[in-house]
Amino acid sequence: MPKGGKRKRANSSSVTRPSASRPHMPGYGIKGPSEGSGLLPWKWAEERLQKTHNFWVATTRPDGQPHVMPVWAVWMDGALYFSTGAKSRKARNLRANPSCVVCGEHARGQVVIEGSAKKMSDSELWKRFAAKYQKKYDFDMSGYSSEPFYVIRPQTVFGLWEKDFVGSATRWKFGKR
Repeated sequence: MPKGGKRKRANSSSVTRPSASRPHMPGYGIKGPSEGSGLLPWKWAEERLQKTHNFWVATTRPDGQPHVMPVWAVWMDGALYFSTGAKSRKARNLRANPSCVVCGEHARGQVVIEGSAKKMSDSELWKRFAAKYQKKYDFDMSGYSSEPFYVIRPQTVFGLWEKDFVGSATRWKFGKR
């Protein structure tokens, strides 16, 4: 698919592909976009986001201190969805400041998402999320439908492939979402 092209979701709305470039990483010797193995395709990142078991969500406490915790999450419709207790530190942090960073568990093929978490309340979306969560984790979410669930629509995503770090590091930027 060409850069900037669109793909269709199951529910017929479209999701725009992000634009790819090299991240600015002074001192690491990052090669130009056509050097090394080149820019990673967006599909590479999506495959890792779909397969990652544990995600690390970094939020900011109201006093400015960082907070990081693991979550189970699903990649669905071009965004990451997860649930957490309403009184959890994550939920309280996200109420005060929805900006967050999410990383996968494996550094050898790492995907890092920068974005904002939005609390969701759509019951049909919850059912889709819970069904996908059940399939991925073999965990029944039906008893947790009253707890908040969040969507993180990426603004910037980094792909870091250990095998050719300096020749494959990729940054994907999304337009207004």
